[in-house]
Amino acid sequence: MCRLDYGEDERIDSMNITVYLGANEGNDYRLGEAVRELGDWIGTSGHVLVYGGSKSGLMGELAESVIEAGGEATGVEPQFFIDAAVQYEKLTELIVTKNMEERKAKMIELGDAFIAFPGGTGTLEEIAEVMSKVSLKHLEAPCILYNLNGYYNSLKELLEHMIEKGLSTKERQEGIYFAENLEEIKQILMKIEKKYACAK
Repeated sequence: MCRLDYGEDERIDSMNITVYLGANEGNDYRLGEAVRELGDWIGTSGHVLVYGGSKSGLMGELAESVIEAGGEATGVEPQFFIDAAVQYEKLTELIVTKNMEERKAKMIELGDAFIAFPGGTGTLEEIAEVMSKVSLKHLEAPCILYNLNGYYNSLKELLEHMIEKGLSTKERQEGIYFAENLEEIKQILMKIEKKYACAK
């Protein structure tokens, strides 16, 4: 049996954290507070942010908070967004893709962990692809839905309903997590890191 004790001050090993979120700010001030808290933690913890590269809305706030905290941010933008000049200018690295499909593939390729912050239909599409890959065991990485103020409650209920109807299983949904706050995100990542360490 493997036991690894993580104290309050113990850090998770550095990883690329792919975050999906909206280019709009939304109408709830708590979204901005939470996204800046997430960005500050990514930056101060030595992790690297991987995200869609935009300067707009919550996406811009996330990147800015990571950079201001001394961290690194990698943006992945399709060429047509570059042409529209929506990219965040202070990125550590900007990767330009031909289209949205290449963008999604690159963000998955780069990620060690995946977080869906509250967002719109684009965010939902992106995290759905990650959930599918995790379910098929084609991707060994945590897929975390940041369920801020119950934002993803309906999706959580839908996944449970799939199991109830025999259209999915708990085993298929292993690796998909719902976190109510940043502390729960940290705990999930520590748990995963411990699991991989014990497997070695």
